[in-house]
Amino acid sequence: MASSSNNTLSSFNFDMPFANLKPVLEKLQAIDVANSSSQPLIPEELLTISKDNPLLTFQFEEYLVMKAKQVNKSLDEALPLQHPVKIHEAMRYSLLAGGKRVRPILCIASCELVGGDESLAMPMACAVEMIHTASLIHDDLPCMDNDDLRRGMPTNHKAFGEETAVLAGDALLCLAFEHIAFRTRNVSPDRVVRAIAELSSAIGSQGLVAGQIMDLESEGKEVSLSELEYIHVHKTAKLLEACLVCGAIMGGGNDADIERVRKYARCIGLLFQVVDDILDVTKSSKELGKTAGKDLVSNKATYPKLMGIEKAKKFASDLMIQAVQELAYFDAARATPLYHLAYYIANREN
Repeated sequence: MASSSNNTLSSFNFDMPFANLKPVLEKLQAIDVANSSSQPLIPEELLTISKDNPLLTFQFEEYLVMKAKQVNKSLDEALPLQHPVKIHEAMRYSLLAGGKRVRPILCIASCELVGGDESLAMPMACAVEMIHTASLIHDDLPCMDNDDLRRGMPTNHKAFGEETAVLAGDALLCLAFEHIAFRTRNVSPDRVVRAIAELSSAIGSQGLVAGQIMDLESEGKEVSLSELEYIHVHKTAKLLEACLVCGAIMGGGNDADIERVRKYARCIGLLFQVVDDILDVTKSSKELGKTAGKDLVSNKATYPKLMGIEKAKKFASDLMIQAVQELAYFDAARATPLYHLAYYIANREN
């Protein structure tokens, strides 16, 4: 629910819950992140705006651990080990391999942002993680990125063989939509259908697949910034956008809520990829849990390659600021997890 001066928590008596962010945001825009290679993309200063602001008191690490634990439990229950054993072992190998669970947590957080309960969005949250995992399995294949390491473990095709990996990705994709249809409770059918359509569009030939094919075609070629943005918006940001929008749909958000969530999502979706590009050239394989420097070796277009590392960091900072501004229209307490998630994405180390 969008907030107003009459619709905020009693401890926040201003027109918008985050209205006092404005001077801090203006100061952030003037910060030159190039001053220190170890400086966070977004300074900690933004977390200490006022003593009674929920941004300061929110226990974000505890929130991440709690939500990830609940998502992992739901994923484990959604995919039991059954006949045929090999394919289910391969599916579980990648789906339950850990990871930060950023996408399902974003889905749940956006559901709660508009006043919904976690249970409304959990099947969708699990589904987006299944789809994300399927995309990683296929992305790592020899015919695609040809990678050997994922989340610190051998990639699926290295562990189970290329044929099984292809089928495991296909099966996870199918299971995702089955899970939404059969496991969603207390959400109206029209909202479920709307969310399924949103998610399907995000991963098809106008979404993730479009970004992937353009990414493959760009290898070894000169790519403009606008072309690079198209690749990343579709390959990475579209699925992140769907996570948040679908969460808001499942949570009962109105059209205005959903569109504001969409704008926030587009910012952090692109932010996620910009940071990924930066990490690929600044971190080791051990730190990343996947092969570092792959983009450089394959001569892929990246933001550091086209803009330089420092301008790429500044671009990430600007995206973070835009994302935070979209949250100003919501109840402060409900928006706080999404604020911290944006900060977390901007400053992640792997």
